[in-house]
Amino acid sequence: MISNSTPQNGNDLPWQAKVFDCLSYPSIIIAPDKTLISANKKFFEKFNLCLEDIQGKKCYSLFLYRDTPCNSDGCPISKVINQKKSHSYTLKRQYRWEDRVFSPILDDQGQVEYIIGSMRDISKIKSLERQLTGVKEGISQIIESSASAIVAADRQGNIDLMNNVAKELFQIDGNGHKIKNTTQLYPPGKAQEIMQMLRDDGIGERGKLLIPKINIVNAKGEQIPVEMSAAIIYDENGNESATMAIYNNLKNKIEVEQKLKEAQTKLAQSEKLASMGKLAAGVAHEINNPLTGILFYASLLLERNDLDAALKEDIGYIVEDANRCKEIVKSLLVYSRSTDSHKDAVNINTVVEQSLRLIRDQKKLRNITIKKDLPNKMMMVNADTNKLNQVLINLIINAVDAMEGSGSLILRTDKDTFNKKVYLEIKDTGSGIPHENLSKIFDPFFTTKEVGKSTGLGLSIVYGIMEEHGGSIFVKRTSAKGTTFILEFPLCQPSRTEGFLC
Repeated sequence: MISNSTPQNGNDLPWQAKVFDCLSYPSIIIAPDKTLISANKKFFEKFNLCLEDIQGKKCYSLFLYRDTPCNSDGCPISKVINQKKSHSYTLKRQYRWEDRVFSPILDDQGQVEYIIGSMRDISKIKSLERQLTGVKEGISQIIESSASAIVAADRQGNIDLMNNVAKELFQIDGNGHKIKNTTQLYPPGKAQEIMQMLRDDGIGERGKLLIPKINIVNAKGEQIPVEMSAAIIYDENGNESATMAIYNNLKNKIEVEQKLKEAQTKLAQSEKLASMGKLAAGVAHEINNPLTGILFYASLLLERNDLDAALKEDIGYIVEDANRCKEIVKSLLVYSRSTDSHKDAVNINTVVEQSLRLIRDQKKLRNITIKKDLPNKMMMVNADTNKLNQVLINLIINAVDAMEGSGSLILRTDKDTFNKKVYLEIKDTGSGIPHENLSKIFDPFFTTKEVGKSTGLGLSIVYGIMEEHGGSIFVKRTSAKGTTFILEFPLCQPSRTEGFLC
């Protein structure tokens, strides 16, 4: 007991000494001159000391194991005396951590009469703090190393956490682009809709939500398709405390799927053309022989002088229709690629100019304004000029028909040296292609024209010729204001020894 060793004054009562002695932490009484006065039972037990070991000694000899005073400016006891309020500090001694708290005991005039110091062993707390720090660092490393974007927010939607992948996805950078609340991550009203779905027991497990595809909005206002997994975080009482979401960017996946779909469509079109080509070639050869006979004998009949005019007129119709059939057979043979092909390096601009001159019915172009954007560049392609003329004439005539005799036709060429491509753009101001017909325009025998005005082989032949030249054709855009076709060819590169390398 320390009842005989505690400071005595008029206000001291026996129970005060007992309270001091019963404190659960080792405690000591210090005079303003930093002389040790007394300590409680816990202190003596902790340090294996008695009253005689400390009484009359200075605090720095006990706490700092030195004979000279410490720096008074940094001394917590000096701070307590000067400021008349508690001060504390944490000290590590070998493998132990101590939290030392010094508080003033004031007299009736409000002056510091004594200082009470308490020492609490916080080694276990420090150990737990280290473990907690380790867990936090581990979780932080997991979050940062995730290939998915992760965002966490409080109940008000204020963002507390966003890993580097999320910052990259949402375009968070040092140029003033900021996102502070989850409402900024989505189009207007979408964040509230997501929270409603998370709280709806009828949509999967309550507090959890998987959306295979949704658009998010980055700091620049751009919409990006993502796959999102969201969840509400509940506290121990089951109340909502936070939300989190994991995002996977679908942009590249969608682009790959689109390219795959286009490749599959192109493959299906090629297979269709190949099978139809074989059929067309067989039909053309089978029809050609009897057709030649019809034309021959009908022509002989027309040379007879004993036929009346009405009969000659009828035979003339036979010859006319037979010749039309002959043209169809010729188209079938071209479509089936049964004709020979001679390719050479040619300038695409030369082919464009030549094709315009070769259009037989120039009257069709009378009310058409033709604009040519043909840069003075060497845009060489490996092509059969005759077949390429056929492609261009076919597309130009189709464009003129779509404009119903009046409008503007733009022919534009360009090249991409890096990707080794040459492009020819044919743009009209016609009525456009109906959306439902876009997937069928290159199909054999597909036509929207009246019966007898088209075989439906024109664009199929164009498609086949482009494939034969290692190129491609596609509709860049179409609307009620017109249609734009793009022809793409491999670029022939100049060679020192062989002229052009195709």
